[in-house]
Amino acid sequence: MIAAFSVTPLGVGADVGRAVAEAVRIVRASGLPNETNAMFTTIEGEWDEVMAVVKQATDAITAVAPRCSLVLKADIRPGVTNAMTAKVETVERYLAEDADL
Repeated sequence: MIAAFSVTPLGVGADVGRAVAEAVRIVRASGLPNETNAMFTTIEGEWDEVMAVVKQATDAITAVAPRCSLVLKADIRPGVTNAMTAKVETVERYLAEDADL
């Protein structure tokens, strides 16, 4: 599965970067394929391992904030691996084909 998620501490003021960094640190330490951008962190693996990392990242936020917002979107395709990269490569291939027209 691929999961894109965002955890945001609530009730701690406007500067949430340090808490979010701790959540991202947990994702990176998991060893699962992942990518972080300005809006979400995407992680790929089996259901149980991905959800365990999402929970740990959420727990890191609730350790420093009275409330946590979690946004989660998942693409669940049993037996598929490397989808996080393959999906982007497919789109890039189509973009390159269209550029040649």
